[in-house]
Amino acid sequence: MWPALFILALAGAVALHFAWRKKFLRQQQQIHAEMEDNRQRQQQTTIEAQAQQQVLFNSMLEGLLLLDGKRRIYLANRAFKNLFSIKTELRGKTIMEALRLHELAELVGRVETEGQVFDYELKLPEVSGRWLRVNAAVISNSAGAREGTILVFHDLTRLKQLERTREDFVANVSHELRTPLSLIKGYVETLLDGARDNPEVAERFLKIIERNAERLDLLIQDLLTISALESGRMELNLQPVALRALAEKVFADLQAKAKNKDVSLINDLPELTANADVNRLEQVLANLVDNAIKYGRAQGSVKVSGQKVADGKVEIFVQDDGPGIPPESLDRVFERFYRVDKARSRDQGGTGLGLSIVKHIVHSHGGEVWAKSEPGKGATFFFTLPGG
Repeated sequence: MWPALFILALAGAVALHFAWRKKFLRQQQQIHAEMEDNRQRQQQTTIEAQAQQQVLFNSMLEGLLLLDGKRRIYLANRAFKNLFSIKTELRGKTIMEALRLHELAELVGRVETEGQVFDYELKLPEVSGRWLRVNAAVISNSAGAREGTILVFHDLTRLKQLERTREDFVANVSHELRTPLSLIKGYVETLLDGARDNPEVAERFLKIIERNAERLDLLIQDLLTISALESGRMELNLQPVALRALAEKVFADLQAKAKNKDVSLINDLPELTANADVNRLEQVLANLVDNAIKYGRAQGSVKVSGQKVADGKVEIFVQDDGPGIPPESLDRVFERFYRVDKARSRDQGGTGLGLSIVKHIVHSHGGEVWAKSEPGKGATFFFTLPGG
């Protein structure tokens, strides 16, 4: 009986062992499956986090560069690549390998020494003259050991251009004011020293003083006009304007100047109407016709004409038959104080702001302005306006 019981007990134990082993294997498989599922979820979470991080970095307007402890690039966002015009992968490269910029590599060494550097201005060695402001700091772990460096780049190019424009503007205004003021002061001093006792000399000197005072007045008026136009403070009284009739009025006002150079004024404008501020449009035409008379040839002609163009606009042009404008100057003639021939322009008494005022008035109407010329074949100035 005992052998039978032993056998039964052994069989039961074996069956129980296999049952527990099967259950154990099933539990182990379940644990492994759960662990794999957790691993995949964690991996997916990590990938999603990295993707979100990359999207965040790429959405930044500032360029961002992360370097590891060996000064190799760990991350560079889209803005950074755009600033430096880079298309290739940068990860793992040094700054010298990626950018060939000794100044930036030296800045990283300085940051590692000082811990942080703020408001460092970096000029890129390229034709466009791009300027960047760099803020940089060391990245340290909880133990204080350096693990890398972060650099943030902000584009200063536009600010530098505006600063240079302001400096040029102040310098030009100072020069334009100084010339007539010096003449006025000199002739006044001469009169006070005794020249006033000679009626002929006194009259000639007073006429020179008057002419330069008028030049100062014109300059100040033009400066106020261009300031109002650029700041948007000048309101336009838009109404239908008959262009041919307006050109006739401008010709009548400038007839004496044209007669002095024996220049023929030709109004070839068809009966066109523009939606414009009549006073500002008269200023545009007067500036262009006056320039054409000044810089066109003596015994030549100045013609005003126009036509309808696309989008319901009208195109007007003023043409002379003078020496023309050099190709390198065509894109700059509308800049403030730019002069193709400085000596001749000042002899003619211009302020150097006329064409800039023309540009701003036309743009404020929603139009465009440009010039065409061939040396020796005159110059033509075009502008467009909304049709009336």
